[in-house]
Amino acid sequence: MGKDTGWIRDGIAASAAMIGGLAESVDVIGDMGDVIVGALKVGNKVLTAGNGGSAAEALHMSEEFVGRFRNNRRSLPAVSLAADPTAITCIGNDFGFDEIFSRQVEGLGKAGDVLVVFSTSGNARNLSRAIEAARDAGMITVALLGRDGGPLAGAADHELIVSGDATERIQEAHQVVVHLLLDAAEQTFWSDDVL
Repeated sequence: MGKDTGWIRDGIAASAAMIGGLAESVDVIGDMGDVIVGALKVGNKVLTAGNGGSAAEALHMSEEFVGRFRNNRRSLPAVSLAADPTAITCIGNDFGFDEIFSRQVEGLGKAGDVLVVFSTSGNARNLSRAIEAARDAGMITVALLGRDGGPLAGAADHELIVSGDATERIQEAHQVVVHLLLDAAEQTFWSDDVL
């Protein structure tokens, strides 16, 4: 008798349904891509932030801009604010966990840059503070959220809320959006004569 694999099929079906639901947000994702590409075209940068699994999403997005997504092209300026443990622990120790991203935004961000935040719950106070700091700096803010968006709903200039209760499914949908945003940049900055 074979192993019970129904839970695997259920997980795949749930993930596919969540990702399929992104089709309702094509215009929102397109606008986010336009904002990011527009900033990069004029020499601005992308800052990313998130906590836990969402920190991994933020890291993934920034490294693909700096390295490459699919094709070789010039490196694009992006920094994940979740990447430097010395900055995070210094700021957390001296100012509190709520400030770990906002202090970095204050030091690294400038008008016209884009801050992209990831939160599956929308409850992260440190991301709220980061958005406030970005707004003060004249930056553009983008939020990829989950559930009902929590307190972060409506805080950013551009937002996408992936409705649902399963954190892992929301993260999977966010990953697809990250790849679509990277693809938008790739279509703009890649050419056959680069690298």
